[in-house]
Amino acid sequence: MDGPHLIYFADPMCSWCYGFSRVIDEIRAGFAGALPIRLVMGGLRPGAEQPVAEAAKAEIEGRWRQVQEATGLTFDATALRRKGFIYDTDPAARAVVVARREDPDLAVRYLGRVQSAFYGEGRDVTRVEVLAELVAEFGLDPAAFIDAWSSEAAQQATWRDYAISQHAGVTGFPTLVAGPNEDGVFGVVTRGYAPPAQVVGVLRDWIQRIAA
Repeated sequence: MDGPHLIYFADPMCSWCYGFSRVIDEIRAGFAGALPIRLVMGGLRPGAEQPVAEAAKAEIEGRWRQVQEATGLTFDATALRRKGFIYDTDPAARAVVVARREDPDLAVRYLGRVQSAFYGEGRDVTRVEVLAELVAEFGLDPAAFIDAWSSEAAQQATWRDYAISQHAGVTGFPTLVAGPNEDGVFGVVTRGYAPPAQVVGVLRDWIQRIAA
């Protein structure tokens, strides 16, 4: 991307990223196309193979309650509570990468939809059929999406995102970065969740400085 933009390191199955979805909505509404968002998938638990233990599920739900208290977003733990549920974040992340091929802004909106499906509706977004149903809501062909999602190219592109995140030193999600400034430098807007008013205020101040 040329000109001022944001780089958003996130994961579709990160609860604090779900909490941050309202911040992203406000950024998109407040800055429109003047501050585009480049998504990078962070890789929360890619490739997990073991079902989540019952004790771990209770811990996860406890963290979800913290997000709910901080953001007001609702949670439905139906998918998490399913017997044998494997918290593999790679399928959903790969789906966002496939959507990003179509259009970067579509990917941002699709990310939010995957988050609301998993956290707000209790749908299992580790299943490609569910991910395809969600992408169809944006007018894309589900069968073509599944073909693209299943490709080696999509797998490689997704793991490149994880590598970019690690190389950038991102250790938690959400992480939002803005740039470039007049010196071509990018700076961190927030590491971890911050409320919408705070983030939008920081970005407005930054835009005013680089425009002066």
